[in-house]
Amino acid sequence: MPRGHASKVNSNWSSPRLIKEILEEARTIAIIGISDDPSRPSNEIARYLIENGYHVVGVNPSLEEVLGALCYPSLKAIPEPVDVVDVFRKPDALESIVEDVIRLEIPYLWLQEGVVNPDAALRAKSAGIKVIMDHCMKKEHTRLRM
Repeated sequence: MPRGHASKVNSNWSSPRLIKEILEEARTIAIIGISDDPSRPSNEIARYLIENGYHVVGVNPSLEEVLGALCYPSLKAIPEPVDVVDVFRKPDALESIVEDVIRLEIPYLWLQEGVVNPDAALRAKSAGIKVIMDHCMKKEHTRLRM
């Protein structure tokens, strides 16, 4: 992606007010693409979120549990309400994830650093989902010292 485009994408999907709102309001976070490998960013960030009082639910069809958090094969399989979906998947996987977020009426969608798909983000936003794209939840939480 050309440099100018990345900056434009970042500025359109990085509202400081929305970042703060999500981190203050969300209690249950579904992490799509969670890994049981401690060297993977999804594992590190899940651990950080758990240590900071969030309830983390994993979404990975290959795992049953990570860091004490139950894992499910899909968002649809989670038996409790989810406040925010944090995505660690390739951008081309977002279309079906966004459809599930919309169908389940999950209020927030957070796309981690490097997960950039403006079309999918716009689809979620047009359905009333509040979206942050290409930002790290751990970095933002640390920056705000919450």
